[in-house]
Amino acid sequence: MDQFEVVVSKAERLTPRIREFVLARGNGAPMPGWAPGAHIDVHLPDVGRRSYSLIETLSPRAVEHPTGYRIAVLQESRSRGGSTYMHGLKAGDRLTISPPANNFPLGAGAGEVALVAGGIGITPLLTMACELSAAKRPFSFHYAGRSRSELAFLGEVERLTGANATIHSDDEAGRFFDLEGLMTRLAPDVPLYLCGPLPMIESAIALAKRMNWPLGRLHFEIFTAPEEKSGDTSFEVELKSSGRVYEIPAGKTILDVLLEAGEDPIHDCKRGDCGICQTGVVEGIPDHRDYILSESERASNKVMQICISRAKTRRLVLDL
Repeated sequence: MDQFEVVVSKAERLTPRIREFVLARGNGAPMPGWAPGAHIDVHLPDVGRRSYSLIETLSPRAVEHPTGYRIAVLQESRSRGGSTYMHGLKAGDRLTISPPANNFPLGAGAGEVALVAGGIGITPLLTMACELSAAKRPFSFHYAGRSRSELAFLGEVERLTGANATIHSDDEAGRFFDLEGLMTRLAPDVPLYLCGPLPMIESAIALAKRMNWPLGRLHFEIFTAPEEKSGDTSFEVELKSSGRVYEIPAGKTILDVLLEAGEDPIHDCKRGDCGICQTGVVEGIPDHRDYILSESERASNKVMQICISRAKTRRLVLDL
């Protein structure tokens, strides 16, 4: 099942910039199950697909045979159409969605876990907290935002954490959330799950490298689409299997151009953090912009994420 239609059964404003929606089948039939960290893609007319994390805060068993999907959407100040469209929805409106996918799974085990949410990044971590709480697995919860008025789900966070969550708002604290302090204080065997604004995630990645965290200890999910950088220029991509050559202009990714041309490379996130579109590089040097390759993988220039990375040479030959 690639896509199916749902109806907005609930639309509610949680904060001045965040609206919550419940999506269900028109006939009330069960929806595909999912696990903590999963998201759905909503396919919006004239806008494209947008990814939203699924939320469950009452029982982890509710995600096995759900009759509805609960999501929350932030009205972006620089919206490219997605959040504006979603904020215009009302109960009874219909949408097309893809079944749940999960690039941000909660690891199994009994050890302690640290959850860090920045702003709307709270959504996938709520379900993780629900799962951890039900399993009586120890965890810490840290929720940060610019102001308390922008922090949704505070009541549910308090219930799930027994009021032991660390809540930070910049306007009250007079400073940004001390991510470095938190990462320094964590015991060496505690994994960190982080979702939030891109600068927060990039800071965590840089800190993890500086602190020599082992690969896989920091888990994160990015929902921000890549932006064109100043100085980006066009380059060519040749597909090894067919010999077809495509021009990749500034402002478009390799994946964008291939999809528009009718090619069918496997992909998912389009943000460089899931690894599904990873492709072998036969010739040329990539301009790596992903968030998952190790330093040695980048230095080898043998693989790249075609959803976000570009080229340092005039042509790339890809193993496609």
